[in-house]
Amino acid sequence: MSDTIEDEKFVELSYKVIDNKSGNVLVTVDYPLGYVHGVNDVMSEQVTKELYGKKVGDIIEMPIDTTLLYGERDESLVFTDRIENVPEEYREIGMTITMENERGEARSFIVTRFDEKTLTVDGNNPLCGRDVTFMLEVLSIRDATDEEIEAGGAVDANPDLNEILDRAK
Repeated sequence: MSDTIEDEKFVELSYKVIDNKSGNVLVTVDYPLGYVHGVNDVMSEQVTKELYGKKVGDIIEMPIDTTLLYGERDESLVFTDRIENVPEEYREIGMTITMENERGEARSFIVTRFDEKTLTVDGNNPLCGRDVTFMLEVLSIRDATDEEIEAGGAVDANPDLNEILDRAK
């Protein structure tokens, strides 16, 4: 059994997203991301190629083009309103508020600041417009089962990195 990453190996990774300007960690995972290498496209082709041949404990760092993932930052998605127009339960930095437009389309907005007079929400993804690096650490490698190969990851799981990043907002 090979202890390096290759096709049809079940791999568990942890990752963090680091702001290159400040050095702050913007996103981390609370649980390992498991997938079958060469079968599941949970990560970009560039990341998958970089992981080939890595061993447990190895770390790779990849820059992320947030414009490709989330598009250009859209300042029209930033709104400031008087604080008295906002229910008290939403007056917390990081709180997610879901709003609908006139066509009934829902969008999540994050409270980015408030004071005694105003509250500001932003509908852009929190990583949008940032210069970031994606840091992956290999936690485990083993032969994947036939079921895992068919599923592309842990059985009864459907790993999707974009979904995980969205939930981390």
